[in-house]
Amino acid sequence: MEFQILKNPMSILEVHLGRSETVTAEAGALVFMKGDIEVDTKMRSGFLKTVKVSLLGSESFFVNKYTAREDGCVLGLTGPPVGDIVEIPITQGSGFIVQSGSYIASTQGVEIDTKWQGFTKGIFGSELFMLKVTGAGKVFCNAYGGIIQKQLAAGEKMVLDNYHLVALSADSEYNVTKFGGLKSTILGGEGLVTEIHGPATVYFQTKNLKELIDLLGVRHTSETRGDSMSFAGFKIK
Repeated sequence: MEFQILKNPMSILEVHLGRSETVTAEAGALVFMKGDIEVDTKMRSGFLKTVKVSLLGSESFFVNKYTAREDGCVLGLTGPPVGDIVEIPITQGSGFIVQSGSYIASTQGVEIDTKWQGFTKGIFGSELFMLKVTGAGKVFCNAYGGIIQKQLAAGEKMVLDNYHLVALSADSEYNVTKFGGLKSTILGGEGLVTEIHGPATVYFQTKNLKELIDLLGVRHTSETRGDSMSFAGFKIK
C-alpha cells in the first residue's frame, strides 16, 4: 500500500492499493475510486463505542472500508477543512490524541476511540472529547491551514492555543489553562491554552478555525438538522 498527499493546502490523499489491501475512511471522505474496489459501510467498532465516537467526538456514525479486488486500485480521500493533510504514524504501545473532526482515514490495525478530558484538564477548543488513536499503522488528518510538527525534548515546554491543536502524543504531560491572568484571558483574545511538557510530539495548524467561524457569524451548537453542516462542534447553516 502506498500513499501520496497531493496539492497541499487544497489537499487530497491518494491511496494506491494492491489486491486484498484495505483502508478505512470517514464517511463522506471519498473523492474518487479507480479499479475494482469493494466498499463495506459499517459501524466503527461495536454499537456502544460507535455511539460514543459519533456523538462525543463529532465523527460520523459509520465508516467505509475499501478493499482492493485487484492490483493497481486508487482512492482519493479528503476532509472538510481547507488545509494540509498529514500522515501520523501510530506504533504499538503508544498513540495520539487527535482533534475531533480532523480524522480522514486509517490503515488496518488502528483503533479509534474518544479521550475524556475531564473537568480537571479543561477542554481542547470547543470539545470535551477528542479522538484517541491507538494500535499500529497510519492515521491521516486534515486541518485548517498548514500543519506543523514539533518534537519536544524532556524538560521542554510549549504553550499552544487550543484551537490550533491537531494531534498530541497520548503519553505526553499536558494541562489546559487560562492564557495569563484574567485580564489577558478576557482582553488578549487567546482564552484557553494547552501547556505541553516534553517529551512529546505535537501537530498544530497554522490557522484558527474558531476565528473563521466567528468571522462567518456561525453559532456553536450540538444540534443536528438536515439543512446544516456540523464541524468540530460548530454548525454551518
